[in-house]
Amino acid sequence: MDMQGNRSLAITQQQAWDALNDPEVLKACIPGCDKVEATGENQYAVGMALKIGPVSAKFAGKILLSDIVAPASYKINFEGQGGVAGFGKGAAEVKLSPNGSGCELDYTVHATVGGKIAQLGQRLIDGTAKAMSEDFFKRFDEAMQKAHPEAYAARDAAAAAAAAGDVATPVAAPAASGGGVPAWVWVAGAVTIGVIWWLSR
Repeated sequence: MDMQGNRSLAITQQQAWDALNDPEVLKACIPGCDKVEATGENQYAVGMALKIGPVSAKFAGKILLSDIVAPASYKINFEGQGGVAGFGKGAAEVKLSPNGSGCELDYTVHATVGGKIAQLGQRLIDGTAKAMSEDFFKRFDEAMQKAHPEAYAARDAAAAAAAAGDVATPVAAPAASGGGVPAWVWVAGAVTIGVIWWLSR
């Protein structure tokens, strides 16, 4: 299972990096997540409750961050177990780069799944992953609007000026829809973003 995507964020590269490495932010934004705890240096334990088609289960996962180049990129290695529901493991690369007054988030995910989850079919798994990714980014965007209202006010002002035909200082565009990443959005995640979602499959 391979996925990749890109998101434009109104916040700065550093702000995005800090948020994507904040367990509390990730716990609040990842659908079904009830635990994100540090277990060592760059190591985390994650707990989630997920439903994919007719299969529902609690998943326990582990995440290890490596190749860290703050605040620009890192690699996420993950694995998760959901009992008889199945398992997932893989890796993701997350990159953040400045874009005007905002930043760009790029991610690539490689994952494998097994057990009952794998028997559901690729289309259902991919569809669920994309839906969860969109849900994550919606929650993440809302959280960042509350944490950094000035960044979003500047973006909205620039968009209004552009609509009126004026030339404004470039700022990041609103988050665009893209592929899914389970994750915990280191998956901004992966994203990520997310990535935990993959390990949950």
